[in-house]
Amino acid sequence: MSDNQQKDQVILCDMCIEDRKPARKTCMKCEISMCVQHLQAHLTTPVLLQTHPLTEPMALCGTTKCPQHGKLLEYYCLDDMTCVCVSCAIEDQHRLHNMKTFSTAHKDLMKKFEGEKKALLVKTDDKNVSLEKWEKSEREKLGCSSVRLIEAVTNLRDISLTSIQSSVSARMVAIKTSKSSMQAVQNEKDTFRFLQMYSQVHQDVERAKAVDLRKGLEPGSDRDKLVQEIRQNGEKMVKQAGQFWGALLTLVDPENHQELFTTGSDLIFEPQIFGPSISLSKDNRKVFYNSWMGQCAATFLIRSTQSVPNYQRWLVSLPKESDWIIGLCDKKSARNLRGGPVYGLCCKDNQLSSLTTEYEDNCDASTNSTAFGMQTGENTKTEKKHRVSSALITHQGGNGDEAVPRPEMVEVFWNFVASSLSFFRRTGQHQREEILTIKMSLNKWDLAPFVQLGPENAQNSGDWSNQQWRCRCGTSHYRDVKRYNQSMFQQSQRPKCSCGEIIGGRFITEVVCELL
Repeated sequence: MSDNQQKDQVILCDMCIEDRKPARKTCMKCEISMCVQHLQAHLTTPVLLQTHPLTEPMALCGTTKCPQHGKLLEYYCLDDMTCVCVSCAIEDQHRLHNMKTFSTAHKDLMKKFEGEKKALLVKTDDKNVSLEKWEKSEREKLGCSSVRLIEAVTNLRDISLTSIQSSVSARMVAIKTSKSSMQAVQNEKDTFRFLQMYSQVHQDVERAKAVDLRKGLEPGSDRDKLVQEIRQNGEKMVKQAGQFWGALLTLVDPENHQELFTTGSDLIFEPQIFGPSISLSKDNRKVFYNSWMGQCAATFLIRSTQSVPNYQRWLVSLPKESDWIIGLCDKKSARNLRGGPVYGLCCKDNQLSSLTTEYEDNCDASTNSTAFGMQTGENTKTEKKHRVSSALITHQGGNGDEAVPRPEMVEVFWNFVASSLSFFRRTGQHQREEILTIKMSLNKWDLAPFVQLGPENAQNSGDWSNQQWRCRCGTSHYRDVKRYNQSMFQQSQRPKCSCGEIIGGRFITEVVCELL
């Protein structure tokens, strides 16, 4: 029977034989309700007065006895949020739990409610927050960038707001429900009924506390469909429409749609290993490659020109054909990545894989801590054996698990607090797709961003004199770079492939990597 039904129902005396009168009290031990006349024995007999708890009239239905031991419920378990008997409290699973008498539990939980009520009022208050005001606020934000747009843009805005309105409305209902439940239980003066109601009200409050009105749509086909629709229409918009489009994506799915910001101008490439085929621009933000001079093979740290660098995020364009690795590595092992901790995204033979470092006994190789280039702790030289492992990255396709296509532009986000490294494929001003997030065991402040171009064996060989050139027909040719300068200007002396193509082709230098 619900609490509202109990309040509307008049509880009659169980001891009246004829003309039953309204009950004044209910004895929890006797499990009967008594009118004023039949209540006198409980009020005047000392033993009954001390051992038989009385409550406001209520329909008990056997709820005052422990279903396991058959004894009177006298205590409240705060851990399990349930009423228990003395045997439960001292013998069974509740014996190590936080136990209170009914009256004490009532007072403590009322105080807890006050604190939780204040916290919920900070999140939302009927006087300040409503569905109408929320919608008005969001419309004003979007309206600033949609004034000069055509009717199609306005329709797109309305579709987005309408789609998430039901989701936000449902969350607000959860908050209002919890407030109503809290108000009802706070108005309940009877201790036993208060404790009986508390478990359900507690669940309502916890659900309300978890509500986030800024979250956007819940993950699922509806959100994916809406995001896809916004993307397709956004590609056709002019510059003003693009700004509006980005605002909508942020509203619907804020985590996966952020505006594209360029990498800080203070970040530059610092060469660690590179051969005669690789060169840098004057500002050290572009990497050039000459195919005739050798393989595209080099390793660069991404260094800041500022005294206190910020390596939180960086954006890099990568080669379309060569292998590459991007991520974090130990500065000391930049010339040999697997010689130290490394976390990264690897593209080899057009397949993406993750690189992570595992230590014995779950320990990091060092506790050296240099946050943002500033020393924050003592250095210890204790080292543990580590192992660099890789795992192929796949996604669910039409034929089952399929390899993830290689990206041409990668955004890297280093979350210091969560000790994680995330990689995103950038395909537009407001479009990014998460490829991978690596959880590192501890923040490694001696790690630095790096980019490695070409296969690892070419990096470690250190022999740049004899390199391989692959013709368009598929034939590979080896040449001696030491003799390159002698014949580079003598076109007639340059050897040719069996297909007739001059080995090495034209002298073309292209940008293969750039900090954007």
